[in-house]
Amino acid sequence: MIGDLHHIELYVSDLGRSREFWGWLLCDVFGYETYQLWDKGISFRPKSEERGCYIVLVQTEDRFQSPSYHRCRTGLNHIAFQVDCTEQIDELTMKLRARGVKILYEDRHPHAGGPDSYAVFFEDPDRIKVEVVSNS
Repeated sequence: MIGDLHHIELYVSDLGRSREFWGWLLCDVFGYETYQLWDKGISFRPKSEERGCYIVLVQTEDRFQSPSYHRCRTGLNHIAFQVDCTEQIDELTMKLRARGVKILYEDRHPHAGGPDSYAVFFEDPDRIKVEVVSNS
């Protein structure tokens, strides 16, 4: 459809570390699959869709490693995914904690997005903020 996202490409500081984090989240939790794989990158796409936005991770070249990413600078602030229900947020939150992933806005979790929002916010290995929000 015109205007649908085709893909999101993220340059990462450590491809192995990011591949493990995003592979777990996208494939194990959200049901994506590995789409493309090459020596400096990997992409993941939803299994259940013929088309759909896929996510690409590319190793940042050494000469571009500094300054490091920060979501409050100009550029991408966060990526948001949706799930069907609040129970999926609770389950994901437990899995994230078990993996040692820091939950952002812990003092307001799971309503950090506002009183009508039920979500979990966390960071990837490069501190890119990830939000997962419930539709219900």
